Amino acid sequence: MGKPKRMLIPLAVVGIVGLALTGCTDSTNAGGSSSRTIQVSGGITGDEATKLQQTFDKFTKETGTKVKYTGDKGFEGNIVTKVSGGSAPDIAIVPQPGLLKTLVGTNDVVKPSSTVESNVEKYWSSSWKGYGSVDGTFYAAPMLANVKGYVWYSPAQFKEWGVSVPKTYADLLSLTKTIRDKTGQAPWCAGFASGDASGWPGTDWIEDLVLRQAGPDTYDQWVAGKVKFTDQPIADAFDSVGKILLDPDYVNAGFGDVKSINSTAFADVAAKVADGSCAMTHQASFLSSNFLTVKNKDGKTPTIAPDGDVYAFLLPGVTEGSSSVEAGGEFVASFSKDASVQKLQEWMTTPEFADTRVKLGGVISANNGADASLASSQFLTDAMKTLQDKDTVSRFDASDLMPATVGSGSFWKGMVNWIDGTPTEQVLSAIQAGYNN
Repeated sequence: MGKPKRMLIPLAVVGIVGLALTGCTDSTNAGGSSSRTIQVSGGITGDEATKLQQTFDKFTKETGTKVKYTGDKGFEGNIVTKVSGGSAPDIAIVPQPGLLKTLVGTNDVVKPSSTVESNVEKYWSSSWKGYGSVDGTFYAAPMLANVKGYVWYSPAQFKEWGVSVPKTYADLLSLTKTIRDKTGQAPWCAGFASGDASGWPGTDWIEDLVLRQAGPDTYDQWVAGKVKFTDQPIADAFDSVGKILLDPDYVNAGFGDVKSINSTAFADVAAKVADGSCAMTHQASFLSSNFLTVKNKDGKTPTIAPDGDVYAFLLPGVTEGSSSVEAGGEFVASFSKDASVQKLQEWMTTPEFADTRVKLGGVISANNGADASLASSQFLTDAMKTLQDKDTVSRFDASDLMPATVGSGSFWKGMVNWIDGTPTEQVLSAIQAGYNN
């Protein structure tokens, strides 16, 4: 929806009801501020949207140019229609390179200024610029990022049960059974509901297992379409994930049965982990922001620390010591040539923008000029440092790199159908068929 690795950290390791003002006449005064409001649209909603608006408010204070952010849970499904219909926002925050490619195909995306491009080259690794490019041409700068493939848990409960963080995927399955035996309750909770984007949390699970079991080369070939969903490595990944998500003894803690995964909002799992009713959940680093708005069993805001109420470990690999991970992020695409829009785009590539948003809590950036110590927890500081590390080898979220008809289309839908009971073989064939659309 988009995974640290020093050794193989596929980094890359974290919606729009856009209101069109394309017909407006933009006027900029001598002081550089615009007399109109810049419209920014994206799929970021809720508390994160509020904090993003607060970040833009700093730009307004410094320049006099007003910025309005509008979030839409159905962004991925709406933005292409908006742009094609002449109702594009000034700026769109795009969560998938695959979707960016589709938008570029409308011929409405405006190439960013040389300042935007030089800032990206200065503050991000070359892979990030590549994710914001289409056919070798740079179109969109990275904004925020997230490390994927974390398993969130309660250190206190692990201590109580006498269990420890697993070192391999087999150990994770053994841990799952142990917790089930000790408590008599399902150890895992999961939520795939996300409006028109429902199913994406499941794609993250599959991507993690493809990367860990089949390796980065197969992962890259899968992203490129050379390895099909119907091929054995992908089927193996589904089988491994199914040992948890399709087992009624193991899910869905705090919510119901296996099928309740599809009706559970992806962010709602945070509350169940925080209050102890769910032992583990698989989600990216950005879930930390959701812990800021829930309560632990004592009615207090949970602490995120190795000895706190909640913490996270990376989903382990097949062999001990392997640390393959993936990540995701957003990209800033413009649909306006207005000078004030260009200035906002440029500001969004600076360490100042990253520091302002990161300091508000719950997110991280791969901008290597930003201050990781400003992150709202030690966990996020460590995750951000991993992203900023020049030695980090990156792999971006696979579904975000695939064509939109697959990555945010048949793949998402396939995960929902899989949870609802459709056989794996049938699901894989249906997902692969997305390439024909």
